[in-house]
Amino acid sequence: MPRVALTTLGCKVNQFETETMEGLFKKRNYEIVDFDEHADFYIINTCSVTHLGEKKSRQLIRRAMRLNPQAIIAVTGCYSQIAPDQVSEIEGVKVIVGTKERHKIVELVERAAKEEGVINAITDIMKAKEFEDIPLFQSPGRTRAFLKIQEGCTNFCTYCIIPYARGPLRSRRLESIKKEAEKLVEGGFKEIVLTGIHLGAYGRDLEDNINLVDAVKTVLSIQGLKRLRLGSLESIELSPELLELFTLDNRFCSHLHLPLQAGQNDILKAMNRHYTVAEYRELINHVFEKVPNIAISTDIIVGFPGETEELFEQSLNFVRTMNFSKMHVFPYSKRKGTPAASYPNQVDEHEKKERVHRMQLLADEKAQEFHKTFVGKTVQVLFETKHNEVTDGLTDNYIRVYVDSDSVHTGEIYKVYLEKIYKDGLWGKRIVE
Repeated sequence: MPRVALTTLGCKVNQFETETMEGLFKKRNYEIVDFDEHADFYIINTCSVTHLGEKKSRQLIRRAMRLNPQAIIAVTGCYSQIAPDQVSEIEGVKVIVGTKERHKIVELVERAAKEEGVINAITDIMKAKEFEDIPLFQSPGRTRAFLKIQEGCTNFCTYCIIPYARGPLRSRRLESIKKEAEKLVEGGFKEIVLTGIHLGAYGRDLEDNINLVDAVKTVLSIQGLKRLRLGSLESIELSPELLELFTLDNRFCSHLHLPLQAGQNDILKAMNRHYTVAEYRELINHVFEKVPNIAISTDIIVGFPGETEELFEQSLNFVRTMNFSKMHVFPYSKRKGTPAASYPNQVDEHEKKERVHRMQLLADEKAQEFHKTFVGKTVQVLFETKHNEVTDGLTDNYIRVYVDSDSVHTGEIYKVYLEKIYKDGLWGKRIVE
């Protein structure tokens, strides 16, 4: 039985796509092994959001080569889509697949085992019209399941390579979403997370004015589903109808990830973000009015071209006034082919690193403020991972909760009393009823 190892870099969408490719190999009776094991085939699903993502992709290719110099190495994902020539020059790479045509991955690696040279299966992603619907072969081994319902982005933020790597908007049909979600619920998953490259644009390419609200309602209609969560969503795409669903169905998790990217209007405009800080604040205040216990997490980029110390301080001050539960802080990464890469006044790398540190300190402070408001409360926790004597999981509003392992089982939801701040979340005690 041939052995194949798969690994993923980057976002939740990439994780889902790796799971669908894993299913294609399982259908053909391949043995799936860990990436650190000796395998006949290595599949590396890459990321290109930052230079670091591309660097890690190259490191994984070299690691596969060391594990088995005779193996067939296939590179797929965003890095291979935008830089196929660069990837083809890396020693050991035999197959290059971009962000579509992954349904052919087994056929391509089997061809590569018989042929000399590199098989380049990259196609023009900007001409893609249909969502590449690869059904899950079986439920992957986690407590929360990611379900990709949307592909592509047309926002063209000036710092972002993703529209060039993922192409135009394509949405999964509601019938397919329901079928896959039903399979996940039948497989024992308590929570489904809807993901996409530009999730808020779901349905724009479909007929009958389908939108994200329809996708959410479709999944919530499934009997046995305990939780539904949304992936990252642009703030300006949070419709009143979608917000209303949080108040109508308590299975819809009280958590939104709404990327801010910068807390200063000049920088937002230079980024081609379509809102001001005042509009963002007004929206967040409205969200809290409608759903008081909701968690709002966000992304922040620091060191964007033209960001002076004064502008950075303005961004810091804006963030201080916001009740974010969690912040992902990134230094600006220059991506060749994006408008911002040629902007004047690029920020020094040392300065970027120092600003990341300052913003991260504020992020930690905001997270602790949020967590403190839940000490002494009782919540429902879906437990995911066990580490020796401690097991952890997530509340519906995305707080990481830790308990004594003897009191819970992973994959199950328990009522927990939250006692104190612990690590990156809270320590609790299971309430036995």
